[in-house]
Amino acid sequence: MTAPTPPATGREWHLLSRPVGWPKPEDFALVEAEVPAPGEGQVLVRNEYLSVDPYMRGRMSAAKSYVAPYELGKAMQGGAVGEVVASNAEGIAVGDHVLHFLGWREYAVVDAKNAVKVDPEAAPLSTYLGVLGMTGLTAYAGLLRTAAFKEGDCVFVSGAAGAVGSQVGQLAKLKGASRVIGSAGSDEKVKLLVEEYGFDAAFNYKTGPVSEQLRDAAPDGIDVYFDNVGGDHLEAAIGSLNRDGRIAVCGMISVYNNTEPAPGPRNLARLIQTRGRIEGFLVGDHYDLQPQFVQEVGPWVRSGELKYRETVVEGIENNLEAFLGVLRGDNTGKMIVKL
Repeated sequence: MTAPTPPATGREWHLLSRPVGWPKPEDFALVEAEVPAPGEGQVLVRNEYLSVDPYMRGRMSAAKSYVAPYELGKAMQGGAVGEVVASNAEGIAVGDHVLHFLGWREYAVVDAKNAVKVDPEAAPLSTYLGVLGMTGLTAYAGLLRTAAFKEGDCVFVSGAAGAVGSQVGQLAKLKGASRVIGSAGSDEKVKLLVEEYGFDAAFNYKTGPVSEQLRDAAPDGIDVYFDNVGGDHLEAAIGSLNRDGRIAVCGMISVYNNTEPAPGPRNLARLIQTRGRIEGFLVGDHYDLQPQFVQEVGPWVRSGELKYRETVVEGIENNLEAFLGVLRGDNTGKMIVKL
């Protein structure tokens, strides 16, 4: 199969300065860069879809974290899926499609060992960045392993209309939750949670105190809280936690752009009474679940039992705006950039 000859240059996004508070356009630049030929054991990929995710805000800071910060003046990174246009590696041919982590650019030279072949016939390419990709595995590992979900649990999910949250709620329902409750930031998203994703109840956290709305939605308390937001949501969940309740901390988008530390929950003492547990997790520690995850969830996606939404922004020139949109909550489901 003959692939089109790659151009001499391609566009990529660089981080110029580390944002303080909300990222600003002048912290970034879209630049033309040389497209090199792949070296030994490498492939050249023409990216077709790029992922933008909340965790990327953390990588823009120099603070010590679980993943290295983005380097100033160099291309940023993120999930991407695309077509191999040149290969210098065994097992990956020109015309194959691969998932890798050199996004934020049009062309990427990827070490073959860091590229995962995906099948565009089995599912749309974009799903490998979302519902069947890292986002989906995050939902699966956090709910089933970290939160130790079991049939009959009452589950509360914050950021429930997002890519991870919407999948957590549906997985809980498919696996026999007694009740699933979600919070979201607009009435439209609340309606989506109940009518499309099958949540038993949902509320708009902007229209009243989270603790009161959660108590109304879960009068008998909750067994599992999947936290994407932190702040008042975490405090409310601790307040509604049942005996032996579990909280899986996936993200805290409410505090990512704060310049001062956010106050912690004021009711942690309730964990003594409830014997509750809070545990943070990273999807990177759970890649051993990937085959089991795809085997179990893939058929639900194909049958339509597990629904997903994507917010698609076109053009690499709009990559930064798409990322800022995720931080603002503009997306419903997974935010994807189509090149």
